[in-house]
Amino acid sequence: MTLDAKIPEGPLSEKWSKHKFNLKLVNPANKRKYDIIVVGTGLAGASAAASLAELGYNVKVFCFQDSPRRAHSIAAQGGINAAKNYQNDGDSIYRLFYDTVKGGDYRAREANVHRLAEVSVNIIDQCVAQGVPFAREYGGLLSNRSFGGAQVSRTFYARGQTGQQLLLGAYSALSRQVATGKVKLYTRTEMLDLVLVDGKARGIVTRNMVTGAIESHSAHAVLLCTGGYGNVFFLSTNAMGSNVTATWRAHKKGAYFGNPCFTQIHPTCIPVSGAHQSKLTLMSESLRNDGRVWVPREKEDAEKIRKGTLKANDLSEEKRYYFLEERYPSFGNLVPRDVASRNAKLVCDDQLGVNSEGQAVYLDFRDAIKRDGEDTIRAKYGNLFDMYQQITDENPYKVPMKIYPAVHYTMGGLWVDYNLMTTVPGCYALGEANFSDHGANRLGASALMQGLADGYFVIPYTIGDYLANMPATKVDASHPEFKKAEEEVKQRINTLLSINGQKTVDEYHKELGKIMWDYCGMARNEKGLQFAKQRIAEIKAEFWKNVKVTGNNEEFNQSLEKALRVADFIELGALMVEDALQRKESCGGHFREEYQTEDGEAQRDDNNFAHVAAWEYKGDDQPEVLHQEKLVFENVKLTQRSYK
Repeated sequence: MTLDAKIPEGPLSEKWSKHKFNLKLVNPANKRKYDIIVVGTGLAGASAAASLAELGYNVKVFCFQDSPRRAHSIAAQGGINAAKNYQNDGDSIYRLFYDTVKGGDYRAREANVHRLAEVSVNIIDQCVAQGVPFAREYGGLLSNRSFGGAQVSRTFYARGQTGQQLLLGAYSALSRQVATGKVKLYTRTEMLDLVLVDGKARGIVTRNMVTGAIESHSAHAVLLCTGGYGNVFFLSTNAMGSNVTATWRAHKKGAYFGNPCFTQIHPTCIPVSGAHQSKLTLMSESLRNDGRVWVPREKEDAEKIRKGTLKANDLSEEKRYYFLEERYPSFGNLVPRDVASRNAKLVCDDQLGVNSEGQAVYLDFRDAIKRDGEDTIRAKYGNLFDMYQQITDENPYKVPMKIYPAVHYTMGGLWVDYNLMTTVPGCYALGEANFSDHGANRLGASALMQGLADGYFVIPYTIGDYLANMPATKVDASHPEFKKAEEEVKQRINTLLSINGQKTVDEYHKELGKIMWDYCGMARNEKGLQFAKQRIAEIKAEFWKNVKVTGNNEEFNQSLEKALRVADFIELGALMVEDALQRKESCGGHFREEYQTEDGEAQRDDNNFAHVAAWEYKGDDQPEVLHQEKLVFENVKLTQRSYK
């Protein structure tokens, strides 16, 4: 089956504007008749809920945190891209489009990416109007800095707190609508299933995380804005609560899952320090503007550093190997994330790593401080440096940071068409929850851009086209389909509580995460993926026989919350491995060791794999069916990606 993405006809630069005109509209009086559910309150969810309520729709918004302000979008540090060309350095909408398609290794839709670049210029104006305190030049103009995969400065930022400041802007817009009564907010409430009536998404089943109450909520459409699934690896830069359950439940109700194996490894994270850790900490990619990445040139020096008999600052310039600058002179330290991560792994594999485990490289600000002064560096990155020092007890103004790649963002997600609708009518996926805009690798500062683009500037148009063709008749939550879904959720919960096995949920999650990282992480190969496939099946079978979930449902029960999420992670992990096995090429974050160029770069197979892999769920323990959406490139030339 070939999927129809509903991409509009016409020239690339005119597709979105013409499409908006051709979309059906719901008149203001009729908007008040429609209910919309939004799951998730990060940038995509908060902006969508606020925008739709402003238009007149009745919105119910759900988050498992105690406040929308705690959504994981706050953790984004370095900035948000926009093609405003304030630096007069050659940027444009087309260049942002091109950089994004190239950065994703030509595995994204041209039409979606160009739309993202178009609306990026409006996002900044929207956020400034909301009071987001972007950094400014001395004269008052908004400042920009560079990010990986681009040779222009197009990233707007608020020190290292950009995600938090943007979310505060979206949260203020959402709060206004809560106050007017157009948005009803449900906190500490987790979606556990999607409800279909007559084949259309008409609501969700939730669990109250304080009381354990299982409840149903109906609407005319459901928007999933629940982020990515990086925690399938256990250790990631994601908040510990981040999970796949909402999108996975939708997947099991008919929403195809797109490109699940496309995982982004962020090159600039604080290295793992031991088995006690529950998550990893991101150090913004913006640091690579001024920090230089290096390791000792000689193995003997690296070994001395690992043993503590030699300090980084004692190593002379000629004994330092600035591997990104030497290998990629055009982009230097600002190569895309997948390229930087892979090269960090390679030098550590060559025994040049600099922490006690040999799994770290240096990010050094010595030269930048000499050039610009410590005060200038502090003004740009002060909170990031403070965070690093609090975690590691090392002063990065005096000694180089130690960094290493870690799981960060997931480019895969629910398959959506140009209107952001999944294969389930009435069910939409926005932001990181969908697969649509980044291909096989996301450029830095593009996640915030996509979340706000989808919420503020895309879904308010496209959802009207669906609702205009739909009667405003409401479906009551007492409908048999809701009761059926509730019973399935209760049965799943009761099964988990009744197993009373010997191993904790975290033990299974860690075991799954290690398998995923070792065999479906920065590098993959046929033998390792086949082993992972077999091992994950064994973990799943054992989990449902031997997991220990304490407590009851009718209470605050984090053990139960984790068990429900990890059960879904195990099934997702199996699909990720299957997707990686089927994609017999290397592209972006998907690096199959069998498919690489002579100098170790990703080697695509455009003849056989220039497509989106969209997986259809066919039942428990049944193999999923692969569908394809062919990617057509009419505006960019498919070439071997080079940053040299």
